[in-house]
Amino acid sequence: MYTVIVIDDSPLMQRILSDMISRLEDFKVIATASDAFEARDLIKQHEPDLVTIDINMPKMDGVTFLRNLMRLHPMPAIVISTDVSRHHDVFDDGAVGFIAKKGIGEKDESFFARIEDTLMRLTFLIDRYKTKNRAKKEPIEIETEKIHPDALLVKKPALIPASKVIAIGASTGGVETLMRIFSQISPPLPPILITLHIPFGFSGSFAERLNRLSALSIKEAQEGDMVNESSVYIAPGNRHMLLENRQGKYFIKLLDGPRISRHKPSVDILFRSVNNAVGSKAMGIMLTGMGDDGSIGMKEMYDSGALTIAQSEKDCVVFGMPLKAIEAQAVREVVHLSDIPQRIQTF
Repeated sequence: MYTVIVIDDSPLMQRILSDMISRLEDFKVIATASDAFEARDLIKQHEPDLVTIDINMPKMDGVTFLRNLMRLHPMPAIVISTDVSRHHDVFDDGAVGFIAKKGIGEKDESFFARIEDTLMRLTFLIDRYKTKNRAKKEPIEIETEKIHPDALLVKKPALIPASKVIAIGASTGGVETLMRIFSQISPPLPPILITLHIPFGFSGSFAERLNRLSALSIKEAQEGDMVNESSVYIAPGNRHMLLENRQGKYFIKLLDGPRISRHKPSVDILFRSVNNAVGSKAMGIMLTGMGDDGSIGMKEMYDSGALTIAQSEKDCVVFGMPLKAIEAQAVREVVHLSDIPQRIQTF
């Protein structure tokens, strides 16, 4: 859950922003402030993951407050203002996003869509902030039990491989990373399946946004989808996604059940299912993320002769999942993010 404090001198705008931000699953507005001094006290009290700041406020303007915040307590901050002339300046002062307030005649859903788009683009930065904050402040906790993929899906040899398939796993930092990759690749390509650790509710809207910026056909996966070339299928945020080979044709299967490798959807389940269905004709790509989900399934892909790639440490928001795959001897190539689109395009 991402916690948010809204800072705006207008009670009406506080209510509008609070309602719209809280409509997004995994975001919660925990407090509102009418000026910088009230905001300062609330930030100390609640330690939010994100603040929104208006520029024109009494006692201290939003830009001055933003500068002080970045100097004394740096954290993700989005400026939401009618003063669009300051759009570029606020980034120099430390803001990670700018949203113009609802314009005259603009519908509520249009304004909400702009808020959703900005927040979704910034989840990787918020995740990075939360990770660093947690490392500084929280004691080490015992990890929850890790359930092996065997509990949900049996490992089987791909006896009759069909055509190529690309499988991608990602977690922290994955939203922005995938947007960079898919803005640079184009048809024709094999089908691509993605398991991203993202909350249910965000997976559908993320698929729609990725579809808008890509030349490929991208959607949130549904049970029974026939898997087509130059199409991309993103696992729903509350189901494991599997690939099934039915007499040489590929189909999507979605499963409920426990968290596998501590996640649902699980990259291990996706990679194992792709290995079962495709074997040596598959490509597996491990992108930025925390933890070790995917290393078991990727090792199985590697052992079957598939091409397995890990994103390089230099480009990762969190070099966890790629590192664990490398340590499991499941990776054939470690590739910089800038080169991954080309590796996909030429597969």
